[in-house]
Amino acid sequence: VWMGNARGNFYSRNHTFYNPDNDKSFWRFSWHEIGYYDLPASIDFVLKKTGFDKLAYIGHSQGTTTFFVMSSMRPEYNAKVTVMSALAPVSYMKNLKAPLLPIMRNLLALSGNAITEFLPRSTLWKACFRSKITEDTCYDYLFQIMGKDQKMWNATMAPVYMAHLPSGSNLKQFKHYVQLIDSGRFCQYDYGPVENMKRYDSSQPKEYPIKNITVPVALYYASNDHLSSYKDVIRLSKELPNVVENCLYPYKKWNHMTMVWGLESRELAHKRMVEVMKKFEPEL
Repeated sequence: VWMGNARGNFYSRNHTFYNPDNDKSFWRFSWHEIGYYDLPASIDFVLKKTGFDKLAYIGHSQGTTTFFVMSSMRPEYNAKVTVMSALAPVSYMKNLKAPLLPIMRNLLALSGNAITEFLPRSTLWKACFRSKITEDTCYDYLFQIMGKDQKMWNATMAPVYMAHLPSGSNLKQFKHYVQLIDSGRFCQYDYGPVENMKRYDSSQPKEYPIKNITVPVALYYASNDHLSSYKDVIRLSKELPNVVENCLYPYKKWNHMTMVWGLESRELAHKRMVEVMKKFEPEL
């Protein structure tokens, strides 16, 4: 099993020329570049190291967005993936219901055209476990973002999770997602009419050609997810040409992270995902 990291987070800040701490040029990317350049490079690296012709891919949240970018814009990579398991897939975002979104919009407005790191690693989260009050406050903040699922929340492991959250990303990545929310489209970054004409030969950013995603895709999503609306996933499922599993979990309180680290996620989610993946294992 190979586990990757997205460009710009705490574990992926190395660059041949730029220093992410003081070179703005390092941050001139969105999840589009991660999907178009980084993910294909990662797949090629893994296949070369292992000697295999194909691999199975599991993505969660932005990990699904970047895969959809890659497989739609660089369709030759469909042949290198046996099956794609999409947990809490994010493409269309018209029906997003995150309560904190208005606050985040205000932060974006204040940032202007800044190119910088967003939500970097901080020791602030350690304060969450100093008392019951601070702990409950932090949990409430997380549930506002992801959707509340107190029953499946693994409080014992929470300090471990929090030690890695947030891990940092790029402000442009977040701006790109907000553009999807506003437009209701799954499209490339909107630079404004003038720059769009230069980049896309169109005043509007081009949509990702979902019809090019021919790899078998298994969709797993929840109805209480504030960051991946089941309505948007259903829309995506109707456009993907090769959906092999379309699973809206019946557990009404499951949120954006329950299927990953929930108390019963292994039994209620992961086992079925592995069963589907095994159907596409190549014969040795």
